[in-house]
Amino acid sequence: MEPQQTPENRPIGSAHRDTAHTRGALKASNYASGTERRRRPKLVVLTSPSAPDLPNARELEALSEVVYATAEQLPDMLPGAQALLVWDFFSTALRDAWQYATDLEWIHVAAAGVDSLLFDALRDSDITVTNAHGAFDVPIAEFVLVSILAHDKQLHRSKELQRNAQWQHRELQQTAGQRALVVGTGGIGRATARLLRAAGLKVTGAGRTARERDKDFGTVVASSDLAQHVGEIDHLVLIAPLTNTTRGLLDRHVLKHMKPGAHVVNVGRGALVDEPALLAALREERIAAASLDVFEREPLPSDHPFWAMPTVHISAHMSGDVVGWRTTLAEQFENNLGRWLRREDLKNEVDKRLGYVRGH
Repeated sequence: MEPQQTPENRPIGSAHRDTAHTRGALKASNYASGTERRRRPKLVVLTSPSAPDLPNARELEALSEVVYATAEQLPDMLPGAQALLVWDFFSTALRDAWQYATDLEWIHVAAAGVDSLLFDALRDSDITVTNAHGAFDVPIAEFVLVSILAHDKQLHRSKELQRNAQWQHRELQQTAGQRALVVGTGGIGRATARLLRAAGLKVTGAGRTARERDKDFGTVVASSDLAQHVGEIDHLVLIAPLTNTTRGLLDRHVLKHMKPGAHVVNVGRGALVDEPALLAALREERIAAASLDVFEREPLPSDHPFWAMPTVHISAHMSGDVVGWRTTLAEQFENNLGRWLRREDLKNEVDKRLGYVRGH
């Protein structure tokens, strides 16, 4: 689908108004009564030349007035829009176009993480933000399990030996009975905990608050106390959302307390990890290995030392991207759009202060 052309005259717009009065007046104009459906609101889809087409574009266009915008076109397309679908889910374009979002009521991000979207003015507004919570739970849990198994069974080493036609018998690690600490107790973390426990691992969690008798983790420790709990952990799995409190969570201090045989798996956000500290720990063999799907800078630069390290296993931010994942995301948004039009509660509403869906 070709991006819509930029109008010749860009609307100047006025300063963004976040008052309940402004949005209340807008809502009143969209409803003839409290029970009547919303009439074809304007929906802006923030996309990019490299983003694939929406698989359910016709369905969305039947429900709303859909316009497509790249980051450069967004200021021209936002005036009058009540809803925004961030299909180019790492885009930060809304921040620069914020003054033109005078009528915006709802933003949906087609991703589990919303760290690329949030900024102070949006947090302070009354705009509802939803995300793709739930869409990636099982795929990422499977990816974590296979990363752990590949490490314990030395599958990466076996492939290297195969390329060299080298027969080398080795003894492997039994995964069942090992300890995993899953940092992040949302939907993905919980799906991961259940799958790892089914494989025989002893699983605990780390989250914003410590607690006992959690239905999926049993024990949950405070992420802020991570260094106190990693000493006996075989696999440290990072799945937490990126917030001010989780940025750089795996730092030099935490790494210092990990045991030499420990394995780090990061499927959350690259910035959860202090990458220079992780690099040093791996080089000095203070931990055994790292399976990294996400990085602070993506794509990972070709000259980054991680590429050449046999103890680092790299994938291209793809742990949740199973066949059909874009369709799943599009259908999830379509379902929420229907709820929005019927004035029903939206699914997956993000707490803009916390940076994730509350209660998960």
